[in-house]
Amino acid sequence: MAELTTTRLNAESHLLLDQALLRLPCELVRKNFKTSQRIVERDRDNVVDTLRASANASLAGDSAPQSIKALDSMIAKMQGLKRKLDGLHEEEIRMHKHSRKRIQHLQDLYDIPSLADVKYEEWSRIRLNRLLVDHLLRNGYGESAKALAAEKDITELVDVDVFLQCHKIERSLYDGRTQEALAWCNENKQALKKKLSNLEFELRLQQYIELVRSGQTHKLKEAIRHAQKYIAPHRDTYSAEVDKAMGLLAYPVETRIERYSEMYSASRWSYLARLFVSTHHELLSLPEQPLLHIALSAGLSSLKTPSCHSAYASSSSNASSSTTSVCPICSTELNDLARNVPYAHHTKSYVENDPVVLPNGRVYGRHRLLQISSQIGVPTGQVRDPTTGELFEESKIRKVYIS
Repeated sequence: MAELTTTRLNAESHLLLDQALLRLPCELVRKNFKTSQRIVERDRDNVVDTLRASANASLAGDSAPQSIKALDSMIAKMQGLKRKLDGLHEEEIRMHKHSRKRIQHLQDLYDIPSLADVKYEEWSRIRLNRLLVDHLLRNGYGESAKALAAEKDITELVDVDVFLQCHKIERSLYDGRTQEALAWCNENKQALKKKLSNLEFELRLQQYIELVRSGQTHKLKEAIRHAQKYIAPHRDTYSAEVDKAMGLLAYPVETRIERYSEMYSASRWSYLARLFVSTHHELLSLPEQPLLHIALSAGLSSLKTPSCHSAYASSSSNASSSTTSVCPICSTELNDLARNVPYAHHTKSYVENDPVVLPNGRVYGRHRLLQISSQIGVPTGQVRDPTTGELFEESKIRKVYIS
């Protein structure tokens, strides 16, 4: 019964890491629907206006060629609308296909009864490949991510296109361009407004700064017009930033006044790139951290104990140690990585049935301690700490009682 409990698979806890797997397709379908709705409403109004104008012109006795020309224009607009909707419909079909594939992938986990089942190993391998692709995409290795997804046949389980677009816009900001990011803001204007995002304001502010930076008279005039159109309307929301922006007109690039020199600083482009990525991920319900980091942190935390980062973690870090730790956290590869993660919460402790404490405060089983000391040739009447290598008189060992 104990073994069955240990190997029973809890699918719900596994799926805590995979919420974004279904959230993102839903967000993309919602965005696609909103785009279709906006296009239909806009083109519908244009067609109705054209049709009404044609009808009125016909009743007023205008010539037939003019009416036919107006109707041809209306038909062309309808054909253009149909092409746009066909493209959006194909995109929606692709999204639904990805969603079905992902739902089936998660359902496969519920069909696995035990952690010892070979199917669980296969499922875990697929998830690991997904996490690796996600990690590559977030770090800008788009081609490597696409190649790995294609090789492992998990293209429909990862979001390559979304991250490639995000990385492209992020790179444009690092290169000092705002056009791509502003176009993205325009596509997602309503969603950004609901979330009270300051991304578009910061991008417009950066455009203003670049106009002022030139110092040329015509550019300064353009900067004033730009500020009146895009910055001044936000005075109630970003009053401090607007005041600083207006004061910037009076200070050159080489100013030493900190509040204005930081606006001229090239580091603002890095700030804008980070702001865009965080806004993009929030809008699409994507975690800020790579899923691989989250999984690693959870795994490391579950194994970490206070002794993992002591000075005597294992024989690899202490030549006098007479034992070799098999703890992954104590290994050279993972020790530093786990240093800042929290300790696991253990509801049960496992100790030997004859615990004793040495003068240095370390606790061992008495039988194992004497056995190791005998095997390594410690003089009779003494014991050696297997971890630190210290020697103590056997009479100084004290019995430990667990309460």
